[in-house]
Amino acid sequence: MSEKMHREAEELFANGKYSEAFELYHKMAQNGDSKAQTSVGYLYQNGQGVDLDYSKARVWYEEAVKSEEPIALFNLGILYFNGTGVPQDHKIAFQLLLKSAILEVPHGQFETALMLEEGLGCEQNYSEAAFWYEEAAKRGNIEAFNNLGVLLRDGLGVEQSYEKSAHLFKKASESGNSEAQYNLGYMYDNGLGVEQSHEKALEWLRKSANSGNHKALQMLDKLRDSGELAF
Repeated sequence: MSEKMHREAEELFANGKYSEAFELYHKMAQNGDSKAQTSVGYLYQNGQGVDLDYSKARVWYEEAVKSEEPIALFNLGILYFNGTGVPQDHKIAFQLLLKSAILEVPHGQFETALMLEEGLGCEQNYSEAAFWYEEAAKRGNIEAFNNLGVLLRDGLGVEQSYEKSAHLFKKASESGNSEAQYNLGYMYDNGLGVEQSHEKALEWLRKSANSGNHKALQMLDKLRDSGELAF
């Protein structure tokens, strides 16, 4: 019965019938279904089918976390990271996000890596950051490809490799990540890990700039001012 109700609720949600989806999820959540508790928290967090209420979102996520529900751990971690509905606490956020990362939530792995790289809520550790970026990248997180590429380019926590770095930037760039496009343009401009090509550098810088990347826009402005760039 629970599986059938979940399918019904998911279909209602997919069709934008949030109030009806909420009713089903709430019924299951009250019976201790941790996935439904997570969904109720999500609907409160986003104001879908109910009035937006971060405090109620937190309460339902906390219920689901008792069962180690992976997405609830991630969502509650983000609430603590941003201080939404709870006092901001990066240490608690890191603990929750790390648990979600261990349970193979790709976004949890990425956010854990980011916190480790920046030393937010934890001791800065580039090596551990690289590990979690790699895990997130394995599961298709495009931002993780770019960020791992930066660590490889700069030799932070990993053995420096321009070739591997450029390869990761290219993968993320081809998926439309503007930061990776900027980084790949830089690599081509300087011949790092790839054969130097100012034309390819400009190609990727323009793609990045067209996506609104400020660094790429500034770089193109400098090249235009120096007379190296003609549109």
